[in-house]
Amino acid sequence: MATFKTQVVSAHEDGAISAAVQQLVAGELVAVPTETVYGLAADALNDAAVQKIYAAKGRPAHNPLICHVTDADMAARYVAVTSLARSLMGAFWPGPLTIVLPRRADAGIAPTVTAGLDTLAVRSPDSDITRKIIAKLDRPIAAPSANPSGKLSPTSAADVLEGLSGRLPLILDGGRTGVGIESTIVGVRDEKLYLLRPGSITPDDITAATGQPVYARDDSTITAPGQLASHYAPTAAVRLNATERQAGEILIGFGDVAGDISLSASGNLSEAAHNLFETLRKADTFGQDTIAVAPVPNEGVGIAINDRLARAAAPRD
Repeated sequence: MATFKTQVVSAHEDGAISAAVQQLVAGELVAVPTETVYGLAADALNDAAVQKIYAAKGRPAHNPLICHVTDADMAARYVAVTSLARSLMGAFWPGPLTIVLPRRADAGIAPTVTAGLDTLAVRSPDSDITRKIIAKLDRPIAAPSANPSGKLSPTSAADVLEGLSGRLPLILDGGRTGVGIESTIVGVRDEKLYLLRPGSITPDDITAATGQPVYARDDSTITAPGQLASHYAPTAAVRLNATERQAGEILIGFGDVAGDISLSASGNLSEAAHNLFETLRKADTFGQDTIAVAPVPNEGVGIAINDRLARAAAPRD
């Protein structure tokens, strides 16, 4: 693939949005800020451009991508929006909820985006910058996290540059992301809801908004992004549910487990989610063989934190 002198430009600088759109129209990649993590964006209707995402990240071809749209009306051009899906969009968009729906056959979405599936994952990001880019482009952007595949997701422009420098022409710096972990992914099938990836919007939040239960994922095949067994991994090995440091380890604390550094000294789960990837990156810089992580309650957004930690600790290829 081509090598670039990667530019980092403030997303608030005059002309930044136009520059991003110009690169996307030319079939190039741009890293964009969202409220969750930074995304590596390509024109979702340009298959050659989307293939550059997979090449830049080293992403397995069977792992589909999320399409980012401005709103429900744009989503309806590309997926079949059911009444239940429309209620989800009304309650949570723009925001960190991705919805997997049947793809419209005539939508023109690049085949590489869906990795052979007949569904498409769509979301409207809670980032004025990125929604303005999509609106100016007037079509969706395919945008997984802007990092080498399997590694820690980026929550700052500096994280993107560290992982992907030379692999894309432009990074828009919108500051540190607010949520800090990837979006919740929900599948809508036969007017039932299935949790495909946990995130900051919990099943209880979704049930409260829709009156519908959220069922567990009912098979082990890949039906959405973020389902690989090994993912979100630092360089060091990861040991979970640790209450004390062992030889050759750095300990990440939570709540009453102080640790060398902490996800949240007060035991706040939202703060822990916000700090998760940044804290794992910081722990990696200590150069220990293993990062031990204190127990995190498996409730609320803690379910999503533990999902990411379990994938970080999984055996690696």
